[in-house]
Parts: sequence; C-alpha cells; structure tokens
Amino acid sequence: MNGKLNMVSVGPGTADLIAPLARQALEESDVIVGYELYLRWIEPWIKGKEIHSPPLTQERARAQLALDLARSGRTVALISSGDIGVYAMATLAFEDMREDDAFEVRVVPGITSANACASLLGAPLSHDFATLSLSDLLCPWEWIETRARHIAQADLAAVFYNVQSKGRPEGVYRILRIMLEHKRADTLCGIVRNAYRPGQSVDICTLEELPGRRFDMLTSLVIGNRYTQRRRGWIFTPRGYGDWDQSRVTGTGAVSENADEPIAAVADELPLNAAWVFSGTSDGNALAREIAGRGTPVVLSAATTYGGEVAKRVAQQSFSGIHVLAGRRGIEMRRQDLRRSEAKVIVDATHPYAEEMSRQLMALAQELALPYLRFERPGNLTAQSAQGTEVCDSMDTAARLAIKRSKRIFLATGSKDLATFLNTEGASECEWFVRITPEPDFLRQALSLGMPASHICSMQGPFSSAFNEALWRDWGIDCVVTKDSGEAGGYGAKSAAAAALGIPLLVVRRPQINYPLIAADVAGVLELMAGI
Repeated sequence: MNGKLNMVSVGPGTADLIAPLARQALEESDVIVGYELYLRWIEPWIKGKEIHSPPLTQERARAQLALDLARSGRTVALISSGDIGVYAMATLAFEDMREDDAFEVRVVPGITSANACASLLGAPLSHDFATLSLSDLLCPWEWIETRARHIAQADLAAVFYNVQSKGRPEGVYRILRIMLEHKRADTLCGIVRNAYRPGQSVDICTLEELPGRRFDMLTSLVIGNRYTQRRRGWIFTPRGYGDWDQSRVTGTGAVSENADEPIAAVADELPLNAAWVFSGTSDGNALAREIAGRGTPVVLSAATTYGGEVAKRVAQQSFSGIHVLAGRRGIEMRRQDLRRSEAKVIVDATHPYAEEMSRQLMALAQELALPYLRFERPGNLTAQSAQGTEVCDSMDTAARLAIKRSKRIFLATGSKDLATFLNTEGASECEWFVRITPEPDFLRQALSLGMPASHICSMQGPFSSAFNEALWRDWGIDCVVTKDSGEAGGYGAKSAAAAALGIPLLVVRRPQINYPLIAADVAGVLELMAGI
C-alpha cells in the first residue's frame, strides 16, 4: 500500500487560526510527527493517534521519521507552526524525499509569522515586502547582511524572523544600522512578541528607536517603508496605485509654502554649488546664516519638523540664499540631492551625539568626492567637573549606575535613548522623568514606552539653572542624567542646578569619531571653507 505524507501548517499559535483543510489532514492521519509545543494547539484532532515528538533541535530527524513512516504505508501528518513551507519543515522533507518514493504528498498552507504579526499591527505589508531570517545557523552572516542591504536600498517593507538569541545578541543591531543607512529614520515599525500566544505584546515605534530596544527569539520585527503611516493606533502601507506624492505623507521632506507641493519639485529648486549645512543645533543654524551672509548659497537641512521650523525662521531673518529642508530623508535621497545640486561642501553641524548621521555624511562625502567639515561646539568635560558629577562612557553604563543609586531619575538625554534606560534591568523599580523636544512623534514614543504624561516635560531648551532647579525640586529628583552638550546645549545650567540641589549628575561622554576636518567655532569653519 502507498502511504501519504500530509505536511500540515498549524498557524501562529491558536486553534482559531488553523485552516479547515489542516484539520481534515490531521483527522485522516494515523501518525502525527511534530514538536511537542505545536501539538498542544491541535490536541482535539489528534486524540488516540500515534504521536512522535522529537525535540525542537532535531528537525531533520523529525522529517526523516515522517518520510520513513509514509514509505511504510502509513498516513502521516508532519506538523509545523506558521506555514510549513516558510522557514519550516517542508523543505527538509523534500530534500530527503527520493524520486522513486510512491507515497502521496499534500502541503497544507497556514498563517505565517509575518502575516500574524502584520495583522496585529494593521496592514504594514500591503505593498511589496520581504522576509529575512537573522539566524546564521543555516546561512552565512555575510549573506544575511547583503540581503538586508538590498532590502533597505529598495525601501521594501520587511519582516525579520529569529531576531535575537543569547548566542548572537548583536546581529540584529548590525542589521538595523544597515536599515538606517538607507531608510528614513522615522520609518514606522512594529515589534511583536508571541503573536497569538500567551504573553503577546505589540509595540509601534520608529526605525530610529529600534536600536535602543531589546528582543529575543520570540520576537518578530516589522519594518515599514517611507510611505507607511499611522491611523488610530495602527500602521498601514498604501498600495502601489494610490497617491504616492511624498508631501502628503506626515513627517516627510522639504519645508515649502505649499503643503501639497511634491518633494521632487522642491528638490528641483535646490541651489547649485551650495554649502550643505546639516544642522541639529542652534549654533548650526547660526553657522548657516554666517555662510550665506558671505555670498555662498546654503542648503540648511534639519532632521525634524520642529528643527525645520526653527531653521526657516533663521532663513527668513537673515540674508537671502538659505534653502531649508526638513525631515528624515534617508541616505538615498540625500545622495541624489547632493549629486543633482552639485553641492560644494558638506558641513556637518549635527548634534554631538548624532553619531550615525555624522558617519553617514562622511561616507557620502567620500563617495561623491565632496569636502567634509565637522562643526562641533566645545564640550565641558575637559574642564574641572563639579562635585557630584560622574562621567559615563555610554548610555547603558549611565542607566545601570542611575538605577543602582537612585529612585527618581531625570533624563536630560532626549528621546532617542529613552528606551535604553527604561529597558535596563531594574528600571521598573525607579520613577523616571524626561524632558524632550516638543515633537508629536517624540511625545508618542515616550508615552508608548510607558512614561506617565505627568513625568514628561515637552519643551524646547536650553533652560536656565533656576528653571532646572525649580523643576527638579518640585519633582523630587535624586539623580540627573545628561550629555556633554556644551554651553549652547545648557550643560552649565544643568550642572549648576544639580550642584545646588546636592544631587548626582551623570554625564554621558561624547562618541569618539575620527573627523577628517573639524572646527569648534564659526570662524574656524569659514577658514576651512576658504581653502576649498
């Protein structure tokens, strides 16, 4: 007698999501082969049947056992979660199948992890998308990075499987850095853990925030594309035949008088042979004004909508010749704009802690054979630190130290690293307070991480020592964490307030970057530009 091999998909983890065809295949099978966890989901349909459940790590042994039983004339169901044909058991069975095997084969499809996670987030995979496993057990890591880079360059939505394990804790962060090299930092993403299983959790954040999170093998990441949008707490990606004008997508592109003006049209108006000033600070905006005042056209690029509004006021109050762009445009759009406008020089005046952006700009300058100048305001850690000040080499170190010593901790580090502090072990035993820029996305991010609204100060600085002292006293703060932001970033006022209150000040050291040319003031930048 010829046997039969049913390769049965049992979905993400609940009987409600198992297809009727799968139930039929289970009921007709004499023998069930599968991992024990998956068998719990199908218990009503396999009672009284012969069951084999080799451990999770013995996938090939499971497939071989199912084949041998089918060859002996039995009707066998080989079980896999999700879809058995996607990162699962079907391929192992086909690999070991022989051309002279006579048993019948049927593959029963199911709901994949990608489909399950997407449904909990909304509809983020409505246009072209890719899936990528971050496990290098069966695939060289170099291949994984190459595929990730192609996904990012194409700006495909994507789902990452096998995100993080104890044996490869850093791989996912390398992949996220690749994503950030090519995709917009404000790309909407989803973090889904245990989809449709006990302990399910779902979170929406931006691509920029993901490197500050921690994951595990039960987590899948859903990465949107530049058009992915929010709606009522969900995210969705428009389909290809809709209105894809980028200016209609919240948070994108150039500052323009006409809100409906396409980004492409704005880009066409970029001044030729301009100095491109990438600014994330007030002194960076002042630098752009000085350069324009000496007759060189300037493109002033700010990362956020609020930064764009400030930059636009600077442009309106100063000499003509400043063209303002705002929003996280991504490396590919920057590359095209710089090349199309025949940029004269890249002046990197981004925040001292915007390490990824600085490295991206240096890489673009080298690729396009453009001069690169770094404008960085002086820090304060070279001076004698006030009593009670302690310098930390990283946000992680500062988080652990603050949690160890204090209970009511004020973060003056901005929104980018908020997740690092709140996800550190022991964070739940402390009360956290934060001051962030008044950007809607930053506020949503803080709230989504569980920050109480009453613990958020959403204001634009810098702030006086008296203001800091009054706020921290009122909130009962017993520790402050800040960056070495320099006087322009209000470091002195924070240091003085902490000293007046007698509370520790933890200062995170600036990233160590080997800039090719660097100046600490406007005069220095202008002098370097004169030599170009």
